[in-house]
Amino acid sequence: MSSKGKTEFKLPKMGESITEGTILNWIVSEGESFQEGDILVEVGTDKVDNEVPAPFSGTLVETKYGANDIVKIGEVIAVLEETSVSETSGKSTEEKTKSQDNSTAKKPTKPSPPKPASKTPKTQPPTESQPWMPSSRGNHFYSPLVEKIAKEHHISYEELARIPASGKKDRLQKSDVFKYIEEGRPAQFAQSQVEKSSGFQVPDLKFDKGEGKLVEMDRMRQMIADHMVYSKHTSPHVTAYVEADMTNLVHWRNANKKEFQKKTGEKLTFTPLFIQAVTKAIQDFPMINSSLDGKNIIVKDDIHIGMATALPSGNLIVPVVRHSDQKDLEALAKNVNALARKARDNKLTSEETKGSTFTISNVGTFGSLMGTPIINQPEAAILATGIIKKRAEVIEYEDGDKIEIRQMMYLSLSFDHRIVDGFLAGSFLRRIADYLEEKRETQY
Repeated sequence: MSSKGKTEFKLPKMGESITEGTILNWIVSEGESFQEGDILVEVGTDKVDNEVPAPFSGTLVETKYGANDIVKIGEVIAVLEETSVSETSGKSTEEKTKSQDNSTAKKPTKPSPPKPASKTPKTQPPTESQPWMPSSRGNHFYSPLVEKIAKEHHISYEELARIPASGKKDRLQKSDVFKYIEEGRPAQFAQSQVEKSSGFQVPDLKFDKGEGKLVEMDRMRQMIADHMVYSKHTSPHVTAYVEADMTNLVHWRNANKKEFQKKTGEKLTFTPLFIQAVTKAIQDFPMINSSLDGKNIIVKDDIHIGMATALPSGNLIVPVVRHSDQKDLEALAKNVNALARKARDNKLTSEETKGSTFTISNVGTFGSLMGTPIINQPEAAILATGIIKKRAEVIEYEDGDKIEIRQMMYLSLSFDHRIVDGFLAGSFLRRIADYLEEKRETQY
């Protein structure tokens, strides 16, 4: 095998705002050869785990970092030795020719008798799709990446053992697990082959996926999908609703937004007003600002409000307004507008999308009356604000009831019933509505 020289292999760039990665597992060991495109190493980042392929065919001479080491993007992680494919194939051809010549010299050539026809007909591959069969492989070693994926999707080791593997030596790969999840986890409730089936059996459902244009999900869409499924599997979701009379707030904003922009240089949208009301309600009900850690509830000291924001690509991202309890309306408006601009321009940093303790999703922006949002893990609850809509309402006065045109909005709170009960959720939600309905005296 001819060598073209040693090459330093650097940790490649893995996306915007990612500055470092964690070595999860070396697929190729020192001294082993590989082909161009083979996976050399699995690297984890704060966004997603990646399989790093080989840029050429060769041999792994030396690894600079081991499993769980944190490496900066662009640092040398290994030394590779490139080999010539043509010369390698030429050499193997020569070796095969020599071995054939030696065998020919040792044994005289005899015409081989025709092989007897097999009495049993060859089994033809089935033309129709067969029921999914669980694997009975013996290799139960799993890489940290596979174990991480299994943990995120709540796949037990028993279920992992049933997934067919395509890797070397019957090794289960990341692609095998994702393919299994895409197929609907058919072995999730599979019965043991030893035990006789009794009682209810999960039917073998064959869904018609239909035909049409295939659109491959980008990395962000895959992450959103995984996070949403994980959240629904993790938290028992319950959603509560209230109506808020936004008439006073709408009139106040209309009367002050021009002067507010003139004095502060910032547009006054409803988002900072929502964040301000939510922040006050969290201070009144701090258990909402929590997360679950095993059998312990962590009540957060800081209040960081995530604001779900749609990107031009159609994807969703949640920039975070940090320490919202320490900011007045002007500071909140400035922070909200800056994050919204960065989101539209794809310039958000990883730090600006981390650490939220409660999230708001303004579904009213798209004309929705209300929504049932999915909790942004590991938070305890998420608020959806609907469209503000004029409606005839019965208003009670001392001298009797009157019908008036009011600006009404639905608020919906999805909460994790492991942490939050109905009384706390309902009280918190009603308190948000109360703060939104208050008359504001401040003038700009």
